[in-house]
Amino acid sequence: MKKGFFKGVKAEFSKIIWPKKDDVAKETVAVISVSAVVGAIIFLSDALFKFGIYLISK
Repeated sequence: MKKGFFKGVKAEFSKIIWPKKDDVAKETVAVISVSAVVGAIIFLSDALFKFGIYLISK
């Protein structure tokens, strides 16, 4: 039973197409860039809301 399982695992691992180093680098840069932009948008909207609440409560 165990031998059959490990043979199946080995067969599935041989089907995996691993990404190339360049692809991983490009996707990493894209993720970091999008995260930075979304973080900036959240920061700016938070600052605007805080300013708006400050003006209302003043």
